[in-house]
Amino acid sequence: MSTRTDHPGSRPAAGSIQLRPATPNDLALLQRWHEDPDVGNALVDSDWGWATELHRHPPWREWLIAEVDGRPIGFLQIIDPRHEETQYWGCMDAGYRCLDIWIGESDARNQGYGARMMQLAIERSLADPDVHTILIDPLESNTRAHRFYERLGFEYVVRRSFGDDDCFVYKLKRPEDTRGHA
Repeated sequence: MSTRTDHPGSRPAAGSIQLRPATPNDLALLQRWHEDPDVGNALVDSDWGWATELHRHPPWREWLIAEVDGRPIGFLQIIDPRHEETQYWGCMDAGYRCLDIWIGESDARNQGYGARMMQLAIERSLADPDVHTILIDPLESNTRAHRFYERLGFEYVVRRSFGDDDCFVYKLKRPEDTRGHA
């Protein structure tokens, strides 16, 4: 699972980002975005099972569409890896959230929207007082994503293979958290 990035220092263009749940009506949009080479080359997992998964709403996952002035521009996933069905992250303790993000519309890239989407995802994740750490796993080759997450305060943890994909795992700890979780 991976990401598409923007430069976090740039200001979003006119309009603010709103997040809404992804629905089956978003199937064609998500498939189109997924087929975009810039998005596809940054993704770890190539089969998201959109047609089936958009009808499911497991309690451990949020699939969100980012919109600017009502126009869909990107996708955001927030999962609780402890309960995620495929155990992609392995056996996890409570208190973690994992994110995936990308900007699907090419003209919305490099406009600061990715940074704002990440801010919203971080806020949403940390709204649960039991969450102490957020994880993200860009491809090892996606150095632009590495810089993006580092600018947002994420710290490199480890290089890890997820299936055939070599990734860098990054973490962001709750600012006041001093419990020592990895």
